[in-house]
Amino acid sequence: MTEFTVKLANAPGMLAALTENLDDAGVHIEAVAAFGVGARGVVHLVVSDADTTREVLHNAGMAFEERPVLTTSLPARTGALAAMARRLADSGVNIEALYLLRSSAEGLEFAVAVDRPDAIAPAP
Repeated sequence: MTEFTVKLANAPGMLAALTENLDDAGVHIEAVAAFGVGARGVVHLVVSDADTTREVLHNAGMAFEERPVLTTSLPARTGALAAMARRLADSGVNIEALYLLRSSAEGLEFAVAVDRPDAIAPAP
């Protein structure tokens, strides 16, 4: 999966235009976070089709950055997220973004962007 950070004007219709363009191209948005600061809007998208998303954003003239995200599943129990965050911290890995993709009685699925994905060892 890939995370795209898109910079837009903080104005009515900008998020609608972005998501409509992606929808028209058949891109499934797995997770999204959006916020405005003054005149700027920033949208973080996790998508399953990076190539099409890149093309759509380029054709729309939208400024963006991208990076890979890792996925992980955790049990639905107290402390599971804390344990994962501690394991990464103890390995010297910084979590740069975290998205909840799915939640069920069986567990939680997250997309995680980290500064050093190569330093992540498999869970014991």
